[in-house]
Amino acid sequence: MPKTSKDTMIKQLLELNISLQKKEADLITSVNKLTKKMNAMVSLFQQAAKDIKQGTDEPLIKKLEMLLEQNKNLSRGLLLLEKYVREKAAVSAFPPKPLPKSNF
Repeated sequence: MPKTSKDTMIKQLLELNISLQKKEADLITSVNKLTKKMNAMVSLFQQAAKDIKQGTDEPLIKKLEMLLEQNKNLSRGLLLLEKYVREKAAVSAFPPKPLPKSNF
């Protein structure tokens, strides 16, 4: 193999390696930013949990209770709707047979 071909391949490998290292550095930076944001979000949830536990945020607690009640009502309604649909599907699976024709 001629020397120029080896030199070209080595040069390409070095360029690709440098490019890969830059991408790795970008990835590490992105992961670090994501970790900081996740830590901030966890802290926010922890603080919110403390506030709710202490009862210091009464309006929020009332809203959460209302939301919970709405969710219960929705789930009851969906279960009733499912029951209705299943019953209708069972009835329509066996359609009534037509009456025989009379010779009158």
